[in-house]
Amino acid sequence: MPKIERALLSVTDKTGLLPFAQRLHSLGVELISTGGTAKLLRDNQIPVREVADVTGFPEMLDGRVKTIHPRIAGGILAIRDNPEHMQALAEHDIPPIQMVVVNLYQFAKFANKPGVTREELIENIDIGGPTMIRAAAKNFQDVAIVVAPEQYEPLMAELAQNGGALTASTHWHLAQQAFLHTAAYDGVVSKTLLGLDAGAEELPATLQISAPRAMVLRYGENPHQEAALYKTGDTGIAGAEQLHGKELSYNNLVDLDAAWLLVQEFSGPAAAIIKHTNPCGCAEQTTQVEAYRKALEADPISAFGGVLAFNRELDKETATEVAKLFVEAIAAPSFAADALSILTAKKNLRLVKVKALAKPELVIKSITGGLLAQTADSVTLVEAELQVKTARKPTEEEMRALLFAWKVCKHVKSNAIVYAHAGQSVSVGAGQMSRVDSAKFGAMKAVLPLKGTVVASDAFFPFPDGLEEAARHGVTAAIQPGGSVKDDDVIAAANRLNMAMVFTGVRHFRH
Repeated sequence: MPKIERALLSVTDKTGLLPFAQRLHSLGVELISTGGTAKLLRDNQIPVREVADVTGFPEMLDGRVKTIHPRIAGGILAIRDNPEHMQALAEHDIPPIQMVVVNLYQFAKFANKPGVTREELIENIDIGGPTMIRAAAKNFQDVAIVVAPEQYEPLMAELAQNGGALTASTHWHLAQQAFLHTAAYDGVVSKTLLGLDAGAEELPATLQISAPRAMVLRYGENPHQEAALYKTGDTGIAGAEQLHGKELSYNNLVDLDAAWLLVQEFSGPAAAIIKHTNPCGCAEQTTQVEAYRKALEADPISAFGGVLAFNRELDKETATEVAKLFVEAIAAPSFAADALSILTAKKNLRLVKVKALAKPELVIKSITGGLLAQTADSVTLVEAELQVKTARKPTEEEMRALLFAWKVCKHVKSNAIVYAHAGQSVSVGAGQMSRVDSAKFGAMKAVLPLKGTVVASDAFFPFPDGLEEAARHGVTAAIQPGGSVKDDDVIAAANRLNMAMVFTGVRHFRH
């Protein structure tokens, strides 16, 4: 384990840098640095040598050229047990560098600034940083490459333990992380620049996915499966902050996402209760606590052990009601202090604070040999565009119920049937192999009376039987996409049953 004698430091994110640099200096490591990093070290009385002093060449072109120089690259790339390499360094008086500490311009953060121009983006693409990282990672057996502040503390401990040296396995691990770092950076740059062109494809010719592992989970859907969470940003369920409770499971995260996406459909106070990704209860009311009560009464048996989401800060009154039920996890934009006090009394209850997504993302699913990608199902239903297909038009109350049911239906596994009143789901038929079976299952599951409800179907009724099954339980109106070759037969059945029916022209399959 050769001792580290010289380190090059050039970082954008200076978190934790000073104690790390101080430890290196105390171990006798010569520090070389650039620009702002060098100034920070000098201002804190840590001896540092400027890169320009090593290269004999000043920074130029507005800082574009600093570390791209043979006297830096040679010091990083030279293989120590290669006599010709060592002779070349000696002939040109190039100092060998055993550690490179570099992180890159925060391009992703800059790219999200409102009104950023193409020229500004181009200027914030790091060139020297990736070059040094890749050079050091390529020569990993002789150079330790450090790309993230969270690496500093364990490295300091190892350096202290080994008298200023790092093990070969640490060098190899650091190189692996470094190549991941530059790959992710290049992916963000290319994705951002491709998205600048007018009419840029929503489904790119090459799908670039770079997501750091955020958490290793205890197991996947079942105990014999391994699983982990990978994050693509700090919004949505993956980016949520866990405030309380035991660790989140794979199934918790899937259900929390389903619940969170459902409550985002509503502008008024809304609550959703999810079991195995399907809503067993959902409501939108004038108050949060009433929304929760209405969601719960639709299917209190299935709600036991479920996952909840709210689209408002969770308040004390609602928390008091929720605390009466065993639930696995709750997602909300925030939690009032008194609500937290109530809910944290439950040791294992997982509470997550979620930041809403700024815009819909691509939906990606793995299949054998590849990935499927689609744009998010974010179509907004406009009441004025609905087509009334029956002799009887929906009443005002029925229309409110139909619009609500349609929003819920979008989040139910196909074949999906939702029975509802205005602002409250009453029962759900999910994931059946035929639509009439979903209608029957939803009716069978109903705890509340179905008489006077409306029904929503995520795809067209292929035959009148599904609609007739709903009518048999007192349903008065229906909403569906339409588009079946049997539409006329279904419309005729609705007229015969004195039901109002509207077509949306939009299907909401969910597999």
